[in-house]
This record gives sequence, structure tokens and C-alpha cells, in this order.
Amino acid sequence: MKAIHDFFRLIRPANIITSIADVLAGISIAGYLQTAAVQQMRCLPVLLLSASSACLYAGGIIFNDFFDYKTDQVERPERVLPKGDLSIYFAIWAGIFFLGTGILFAFLYSNLSGFIAFLIAIAALVYDRYGKHQKITGPLNMGICRGLNLLLGLSIISSALQYWALLGLVPVCYIYAITMISRGEVSGSNRSTLYIALSLYFVVISSMLYVLSTKGWPLLALVFIFSFAYMVSRPVFKAIFKPIGKNIGLAVKAGILGLIIMDAAWAATFGQLILAGIIVCLLPISISLAKYFAVT
Repeated sequence: MKAIHDFFRLIRPANIITSIADVLAGISIAGYLQTAAVQQMRCLPVLLLSASSACLYAGGIIFNDFFDYKTDQVERPERVLPKGDLSIYFAIWAGIFFLGTGILFAFLYSNLSGFIAFLIAIAALVYDRYGKHQKITGPLNMGICRGLNLLLGLSIISSALQYWALLGLVPVCYIYAITMISRGEVSGSNRSTLYIALSLYFVVISSMLYVLSTKGWPLLALVFIFSFAYMVSRPVFKAIFKPIGKNIGLAVKAGILGLIIMDAAWAATFGQLILAGIIVCLLPISISLAKYFAVT
């Protein structure tokens, strides 16, 4: 049982739930549940793309800790690998397995989805090995991973991907903000970084409201967007007031979990209320997992 617990500590299951929410948001934007294919109970593509995203995220997280092994021995010795709860060789093979399986699941649906999954794996590895050490391009790299994840969901209908591909820039901007905040998690942060991150949050929220305006301002989606805005901005203001490591960590945690509410808002905006409800149900699951397994 301890080995299973240590494994879940390594892959951060609360984060994986948010990656599934991204894909479901993309599927919502594509309007897949409104197609004849779904009326014929062809829901296998939803399961394949969701599983693909979960595996890709798990593999990326594992390699993140693998490449951070020496640094974590000093800064985060409580993590699974530096503590010796799981071996470094296990991490390598587990990372390869999850990335490979994630790509395979996507290719089982379509070549387009498989290609996007392959790009996600490459982007994740580049971030894990190089990007995280770059002040400017690192957060952008991480954001691209999430943007591609949304496009993975959109690829369930290729024509929808072509039409709505620019929406992939929204999670890029959002994750850029979270990644900037997270860099002060160990030793604290300066307020200028937090102000920039807060400004990026404003850009994300404004973008969502703009798309919402083109859909006739559906009330439920508006509720989701304002709930999302409150959830992610409140801890940032607290961190600005007192930029210590603990407050930074809470802001990062809220930002990661807030992805689920943002994804539900996308689903509601595009009239996919069933998927919006499913995505919302992922939030308590993710929050419960976050109590037992770290999200950063």
C-alpha cells in the first residue's frame, strides 16, 4: 500500500484531474455531444482523449521530478524521489510508459489527435529538462502544454479544431501566469511578478467574457466565469500583501484547481451543460486528492 501511495504522490493525481477537464472543455467547444455520432452512443473518443491527456500529464510530471532530482535533494527532500521512496529508475520507465500510452490512446482515435498528443509529450519534456529554468520562455513552454491539451479535446472534430484553434492561447496565457507565481513557492516572490500574473489573469477572464458575449451572455456560464475569477485572484491578492512561500503555494494551488472551473465555463458558454456538470463534479475530486497529494 505504501508503494501505491508513493506512486500517487509522484504523479500528483489532483493535477491529472485538471488535465482531463481541459480535454472535456475542448470537446465541449467542438460541440461533439450535439453530433449524430454521440446519439449513436459513440463516446469511446471522449474516453480515449481523456485517458490520453491523463497519461501525458502523468508522464510529464514524473519526468519533471526526475530532472529535478538533484535540486529537490536540497530544496524539497520530502518529495518521493529524493527521499528514496521510489527509485530514479522506476521514474524513468514509468515516465516513458505514460507518455507512450498517452500518445497511443490519441492515435487510436485519429492521426490528428495522435500528432497533437506527440507535440504535448515533446513540449512537456522540453519544459522538464530546459524550459523551467528559463525566466521568459519557461512559463510560455508550460502554457503551450496546456494549450495543446485543449486542442487535443478540440481534435475530436477536425473542422472545429480549425475554427476554434485560437482559443488554445487562453490556457497558454493562464498557465504562464501560474508558472510565474510558482517560482516564488520555495523562498517567496516579489510583488512585481505577482502583479504581472494578476494582469494575465485579467486578460484570460476578459477573453472568456468576449467569447461569452458572442454566445448571448448565457447566465450559467457567467456564474462560472465570476466564480473562477474569485477563486484564482483572491489568493494572489493575499500573496501580494504578504509574498511568502506559503501564500505563494496557496495561490498556485488555487490556480491549478481553478482550471476546472474555467473549463466548466467554456462548456457552459458553448451550451454543453451536461459536460459542464461533469467537469464541475471533477472539482471536489481534485480538491480531495489535493489534501493527500501535493499539487506542486
